[in-house]
Amino acid sequence: MCGIAGFSGAPAAPETARATLERMIHTLHHRGPDGYGFHVGNGVGLAHARLSIIDLATGQQPIHNERRTVWTVFNGEIFNYVELRQQLECQGHRFYTRSDTEVIVHLYEQHGDDFVSHLNGQFAIALWDAERRRLLLARDRTGIRPLFHTRAHGRLWFGSEIKALLTVLPQRATLDPTGLAQTLNYWGPVDPATVFEGIHSLPPGHVLTVDDGGRETLRRYWDWRFPAAADQTMASARRMFGSEEQAAAELRELLIDAVRLRLRADVPVGAYLSGGLDSSGIVALIRRFTDTPVRTFSVAFADSEFDESAEQAAMVRHLATEHTTMHCSRRDIGMAFPQLIRHTETPILRTAAAPLMLLSARVRAGGYKVVLTGEGADEVFGGYDIFKEAKVRRFWARQPQSRFRPRLLGRLYGYLENSPVGNAAFAQAFFGKGMEHIDRPIFSHAPRWATSQHALRFLSADMRASIGDWQPLDGYEQRLPASIMSWHPLARDQYVEAKSLLAAYLLPAQGDRVAMANSIEGRFPYLDHRLIEFANRLPPSWKIRGLTEKYLLRRALDGLLPPDILHRTKQPYRAPDQSSFFFDGKPLDYVADLMSSERIRAAGYFDADATGRLFDKCRRGRAIGFADNQAFVGILSTMLLDETFLRRSSRDPHRDLCSA
Repeated sequence: MCGIAGFSGAPAAPETARATLERMIHTLHHRGPDGYGFHVGNGVGLAHARLSIIDLATGQQPIHNERRTVWTVFNGEIFNYVELRQQLECQGHRFYTRSDTEVIVHLYEQHGDDFVSHLNGQFAIALWDAERRRLLLARDRTGIRPLFHTRAHGRLWFGSEIKALLTVLPQRATLDPTGLAQTLNYWGPVDPATVFEGIHSLPPGHVLTVDDGGRETLRRYWDWRFPAAADQTMASARRMFGSEEQAAAELRELLIDAVRLRLRADVPVGAYLSGGLDSSGIVALIRRFTDTPVRTFSVAFADSEFDESAEQAAMVRHLATEHTTMHCSRRDIGMAFPQLIRHTETPILRTAAAPLMLLSARVRAGGYKVVLTGEGADEVFGGYDIFKEAKVRRFWARQPQSRFRPRLLGRLYGYLENSPVGNAAFAQAFFGKGMEHIDRPIFSHAPRWATSQHALRFLSADMRASIGDWQPLDGYEQRLPASIMSWHPLARDQYVEAKSLLAAYLLPAQGDRVAMANSIEGRFPYLDHRLIEFANRLPPSWKIRGLTEKYLLRRALDGLLPPDILHRTKQPYRAPDQSSFFFDGKPLDYVADLMSSERIRAAGYFDADATGRLFDKCRRGRAIGFADNQAFVGILSTMLLDETFLRRSSRDPHRDLCSA
């Protein structure tokens, strides 16, 4: 795991280009504290900050081919590099390191741009073909590792984080109104947008090539794809998988191999243990099917609504792991929040990433650089309540006058203290909204986005004017595959969830950024593309059986976990939100400053009067609903982003630093 940065385009003097690269890569020291590497050529500059995990002795980047005509810097891991190296050596390629990085340059020689299809990994790659004077940028299939780019001064600039671009292009430190509105509504900007004007994210599963004339070509090489609903019948499932028992056995073998590959490292490997099915399953697979010693880590809260320490303790006893629990208070979250936004580089609507950032610091202090986590299982196997909620709402919509059908909603969201299903009449009114969208692919997410749209009401008049007539539901649907309505409804729901929450929020904010803040590499076995492709072919009833989520995954893990964990209903990881910023009716000092009417008006993003009323509601402890909590956290994190990147840049006397 590392950080990368660089540029291609207008040539520069080597010493000037090197100085520019050093400025960029030094901002990513937290991603790669073990050393820097550089390559400057005619029209290209590559920089790398290394976190040594594989081939500690000779794996320094940039890496090149035998003739030094292909160069690469790379952030991530290629888990199947051992097998790829053997194939490439049989094809005549010669290696000078033992690193996973070197397979990239030889695969490119062998397969051209299609080399990415051969990789099983999590990666952001920059590859320079000197003979063709051509830059290639590639990102892994699900978006585990970030990669950003922009154009300025006749060059394309790229970096693992936006701060690497801003250090040489401070004029890019301007908030994009549409990117902000998308983030407040969908929980993250929609690729390729970011919240910074003119800075783009390379979408997951894509390759961007830039030729000698500066022409860009963006190509998708992978996506979450599902069969047509007509091909997901039980008869077709039996032809493809055999029985449920056979499918569960095949799934277990895939899980074992995904875990085995992600244990490849020349440093000790740890794992997060939440006490739920997903992370417990990963640790159980490590203990049962490998000889890798594993240390486990978890976070605990004083508030019982968020705490899972009892389940964590049960799994520690069951698996006999050496375990560390980090106890996180509301004040810990509030005090860590500014640092969190420095790393996320985007507004967020929840505080849940802050405890994970603090936990990664504990992992690092324990002498570990790598952790395996259970992220992705819910998206792949249908684990969230949003999927069951959509199933009930579709069932209800077939008989809208039924009094029985909406009562099934009462079986959801049992982990919430202020649950929307706690009152039957309220539940019917709340979940009855959006039924007119039942024939649209965004049907499942309309209620969630209706809640988060509450934050848009706080935008200033100028921001509203900048956004224009943007309609959230229509805007998102325009980016969905043309074939999506031929899929089963659950497949549609999974696709939207994978693209919106997983890729835009969970993997960056609660994954890459909070782990790399403390030089920790997270690995995600459930996001092995072979597992995703296997699961996408399963009939829906093997994912959600009645209202039991992740049905086939539970069968695959049967015998490895205690019954209480194996059959435990999903409880999403959450943390206290706006209550983390107020104590005895008083806000933390930085919160009082950033949320003051003077600062809100000066920034210009939000209406000062409306924001003031929300602030007072939170201060008095009366903001208990999701809508107010998300709006407050979204506004505060936007103001922190403004303070950290935008105001600071405007005060920087060296505003144009890209003359290299």
